[in-house]
Amino acid sequence: MSPERLNAWYLGAGLVDAITPGREADVRAAVTVREAVYRLVTDRRLGEGFDREALAVLNAAARETPTTPPLTLSGRHTDATPAQVLATVARQAVELLSGPDVPLMKECGNPECTRVYIDRSRGMRRQWCGMESCGNRIKAAAYRARKKDSPARTAG
Repeated sequence: MSPERLNAWYLGAGLVDAITPGREADVRAAVTVREAVYRLVTDRRLGEGFDREALAVLNAAARETPTTPPLTLSGRHTDATPAQVLATVARQAVELLSGPDVPLMKECGNPECTRVYIDRSRGMRRQWCGMESCGNRIKAAAYRARKKDSPARTAG
């Protein structure tokens, strides 16, 4: 991942409206926090105690100065540094991992995907992180497999 792709993700996720150019150190910090969050989410989903090292990484990132969304004459417009956005992400992870949505966390059913999502579907039967991505891919592959395995119909 490049600093430009990291900043594009921060912008695309709606975390900020503008961000200062990032550096390689920002990418390394973001990857370290991402891996710690994934470990902690997995621990929580499996009902295990938190990994102490991952917990220390997340808490250290959450203690940093987060973004501050000011209200302007034209609405909210958040300018931030990559470090501020990472601190905001870390704080959101702390809220998630200590909040009421923990029982709703699931990992995507696509074996090639590692995304975790909150399942608010009726009956909690959702299987994929999103239909646009993994759900459509899995359903299309299953359809093709069924068509391939079913005997061809002949006109008679």
